[in-house]
Amino acid sequence: MKNVFVINAHEEYEFAKGELNRTLTAMAIEHLQAAGYETRLTTMKDAWEVDPEIENHQWADAVLLQTPVNWMGVPWSFKKYMDYVYSFGMDGRLCDGDGRTREDPSKQYGSGGTLTGTKYMLSLTFNAPLDSFNDASQEFFGGKSPDDLLWPMHLNFKFFGMDPLPTFSCHDVMKNPDVESDFTRYRAHLAEHFPKVSG
Repeated sequence: MKNVFVINAHEEYEFAKGELNRTLTAMAIEHLQAAGYETRLTTMKDAWEVDPEIENHQWADAVLLQTPVNWMGVPWSFKKYMDYVYSFGMDGRLCDGDGRTREDPSKQYGSGGTLTGTKYMLSLTFNAPLDSFNDASQEFFGGKSPDDLLWPMHLNFKFFGMDPLPTFSCHDVMKNPDVESDFTRYRAHLAEHFPKVSG
């Protein structure tokens, strides 16, 4: 991997200004550049256009999505981004339709991705505490993991033929934050999955 496209999907609200997601985004870019990667960045505050954003995905060896989890999913502005960028990219730039053809009915839905070999990583911020996940006695998530909750995002990237890197997540960020611990863990996570580029 050499090229990493970073997306900050945070949408600013009065009660959530996005400082943590901005900081994590900046930390990722700082690490990546110091380790020898080329980076590009789009935030939902940018005046993005569809074709350059598709080209960013084609250029990337890895896509790093930094996002808060709002109402069990990504913010509305990033959903709008996906609806435009990813839909227009179905012309063969991100995927060849849904992969099926009338000529070959054995081809499965979701097999048309053209970004094979490209990695992606989710970096998530939650109000939900960590111990509310992966524990069947916790009634709300019922033993599910953060990756289970974000399964639709994993499927979106899989639709393009991309492969996951392990997810990173910060928890209880509004009621009981421990950002210094989160930053230490994130630096270690980045160092493990985006090691220094050799040569």
